[in-house]
Amino acid sequence: MNVRQLLLDVDKAIARPSIIELGEAISAVPGVDAINITVTEIDIETVGMNITIEGASLDYAAISGAIERAGCVVHSIDQLVAGNQLLPAIKRSR
Repeated sequence: MNVRQLLLDVDKAIARPSIIELGEAISAVPGVDAINITVTEIDIETVGMNITIEGASLDYAAISGAIERAGCVVHSIDQLVAGNQLLPAIKRSR
């Protein structure tokens, strides 16, 4: 499957790594063309983030390994876009 975009729910400790260090670790994974790290919540010990990663043929195992080696934890894959092109999400009404 040609994974083109991932949205990950990730936590890190307050002190380390910095968001820049985490971004460098993810960017070093082959196939990663762009990343967006957005802090979603901060508590006493942890920082919660949404990380969007875009590229051609993304390797989730390599990306999650880089995130974990940087000292962070992947909680979930919240969105996956695959195929020959990027497909925007369509908001459902309920």
